[in-house]
Amino acid sequence: MTHMAPVILEQPPLLAVRPPETVSMRTRDGLRLDADLYRPDGVGPWPVLLLRLTCGRRTAMTSHYAHPRWYAARGYVVVVQDVRGRGTSEGRFRPFEAEREDGADAVAWAASLPGSNGTVGMYGSGYAGMAQLLAMAERPDALRAVVPALAGWDVFTDWATEGGAFRLADAMGWALHCAAESARRLEDGAAYRALLEAIRSLPLDDEIPSRPRVLRDYARHCHYDDWLTTPGPGGSWDELSPRNALSGGIGEVSVLQIGGWYDPRLTGTLAAHDALSAGGDGTVRLLVGPWDRHGVAVHAGLDRLTPSDVPSFDAVQLGWFERFLKGEMNGAERGGPIRLFDALERRWRDLPVLPPAAHPLHLSSDGLATRRNGALSGDAPDEAFLDVLVHDPRDPVPTVGGHAAPDAGPHDRAAADARPDVAVYDTAPLTAPLTLSGQAALEIWVEADAPSFDVSAVLSAVLPDGRVLPLSQGHARVEPGGAQRPMPVALRALCATLPAGSALRLSLAGSCFPAYPVNPGTGAEPGETRLVDAQPITLLIHGGGARPSRLLLPARV
Repeated sequence: MTHMAPVILEQPPLLAVRPPETVSMRTRDGLRLDADLYRPDGVGPWPVLLLRLTCGRRTAMTSHYAHPRWYAARGYVVVVQDVRGRGTSEGRFRPFEAEREDGADAVAWAASLPGSNGTVGMYGSGYAGMAQLLAMAERPDALRAVVPALAGWDVFTDWATEGGAFRLADAMGWALHCAAESARRLEDGAAYRALLEAIRSLPLDDEIPSRPRVLRDYARHCHYDDWLTTPGPGGSWDELSPRNALSGGIGEVSVLQIGGWYDPRLTGTLAAHDALSAGGDGTVRLLVGPWDRHGVAVHAGLDRLTPSDVPSFDAVQLGWFERFLKGEMNGAERGGPIRLFDALERRWRDLPVLPPAAHPLHLSSDGLATRRNGALSGDAPDEAFLDVLVHDPRDPVPTVGGHAAPDAGPHDRAAADARPDVAVYDTAPLTAPLTLSGQAALEIWVEADAPSFDVSAVLSAVLPDGRVLPLSQGHARVEPGGAQRPMPVALRALCATLPAGSALRLSLAGSCFPAYPVNPGTGAEPGETRLVDAQPITLLIHGGGARPSRLLLPARV
């Protein structure tokens, strides 16, 4: 059990729960938002928990959390609301556009419901997590505690793009779900059937892979075209993002963020922790565990995880709400501001801050890193080297494990690293266990024979049994005229203890499909690139001498 899970010596008896009621409110611009209300059948008043959803309030996000009855039985009024334009709520759904004002209105309304004691907490994952952060920007008086999970911080860099590349599989999958819900609300049966089919099998082999026909035909039902074509960062993206909305601080709200090593929005979650810690008077904590975007705890191919290893979201946030909505002195806030789950050692580590990427490992090679002859070492090579890597768009390097794949997690990528279009750099086997806990980065000297190209970097643990498990990943797209020397590739933070006899591996490739679109090499936008347009790209990876390429880690190897 973590320090953020409830610490209650005597569990009070569970309360009976009344049958759910459908209740409605009006937003400040007059739209009706519908919600399901769950109340204890007992003597109140009670704190309110508010969950605001895009996926339909009747689901109650039970894919990630216990049913609202579970919370109501423990002494909370629970409100599960359809956001604007979803479920049965009025209005048109445009992602994130109305969540600041609507969220604040919903908090004030929920605080006034029968059985409420006037204090409100919010919870939810993904979009529902971002909705909490945006609601905080209005500083609603009744809001005391929030637990945003797997949410991010900036819509452009956490939801739409990464390293300048469009988040193809992630953004397309969510857009299809949004479009299907819009089609259902309008009773457009043909669109609904076509979109459901595309959800079950992403149409990535379409004539225009990043803008498949099903999303062109039903563009009116979702935001996908806007996200694909609106330049950023800044501009209209800032108007949607908690990063911009909360620049003035958060007041006295106590915030527990939950992040996942295999969630695509982890980098934003870490940035949010830094900003919220500096701009609030309440308690701010961060918990990062082995969760994917669906809130599933995935294991690294060792023994399976148990509840004693990784508590549920419900156990973690119940302790937070008991502490900050009911005043129970349960120790939910004790320990360091940051708690990270060690992905390989399966233990929790408390940190005051996230250590920076400060310790270099230099790339070296005899020119055959694509034949697994590359190396990583603490000493910079005296002699310059050149590795040549050819990206063939007809057979792009696939996304294997990590955070960006539809099937995310610590999946063995040994087969991918054996491909001739992947350059591999290994350390010598470790003589003692090594803990890497903090930020990571890559500085690489690279050029190409095309005006635009991609660099995909994966940092993995090569275990003594031969498995290659991804620990961190980064992706960068170089647009025409935008190359930098050396080129920075932002890798994700990590926490893992490598056992003696294992090694670290850096894998470099020119693609990571379908996480990101295949770069055609022409500089054309993804939504305008046909499958037939993409050309092979030759990448030249330099190192040593006057052009040292290096990996930066949070600990010395």
